[in-house]
Amino acid sequence: MQLKRIIKYRPQIKVCGLTRVEEALECADLGVDAIGCVFFPKSPRNVTEDQAKKISVAVSGKVKTVGVFVNETFDNIMQKVNYCHLDCVQLHGMESPELVSRLVQENIFVIKALFVEGRPSLDEAENYRASAYLVECGKGILPGGNALQWDWGKAYGFGKQHPFILAGGLGHENICRAATESAPDAVDVSSGVESCPGRKDYSKVKSFIDALYQCSFYKEPGKKIRRIF
Repeated sequence: MQLKRIIKYRPQIKVCGLTRVEEALECADLGVDAIGCVFFPKSPRNVTEDQAKKISVAVSGKVKTVGVFVNETFDNIMQKVNYCHLDCVQLHGMESPELVSRLVQENIFVIKALFVEGRPSLDEAENYRASAYLVECGKGILPGGNALQWDWGKAYGFGKQHPFILAGGLGHENICRAATESAPDAVDVSSGVESCPGRKDYSKVKSFIDALYQCSFYKEPGKKIRRIF
């Protein structure tokens, strides 16, 4: 009997919640694959359109820029995509499948957040047909991981069928275990690499990347390796 080869890979890295150009450039220089700008007034990492545009222009050609939205309208999202030169859109609320479809029809790469302990749930992925999904626990006051660790292995089966980004409570001390348990295509970190909300710490970002690179990840037979960013 011929054995199928198990392929080694590395999950891509997205650092979310950037608010300053210099910190975005530092992330790019360290080798991350994408950075996120949050457009949600209640978030301590919320940015203006002008802030996001400066960041996006500065890192253009180096990393992908993702705009993060919560229950925004199609027109408002498109306005920010065009003005800020965003590469991707991440929807982190109770957006409708119809909104996802409209954005995809505009040739926009759409990441839809799904939650293990909230709505929309992982079972609703087929309703959305997004370009990729971000998976996290779903607990906490604000949309997002709220720095809460959870049972990352609950996302493992989801990844057999869907391209996904793992998020929620990640840091250099646990990223190897979290990624090993869930086998994601990418990982998303924010508060785990900050000195305070919205301020990324160069040494923490580097430690996170180093910790991820030091691990050995393998895809089992039948589990695809997908590049999201």
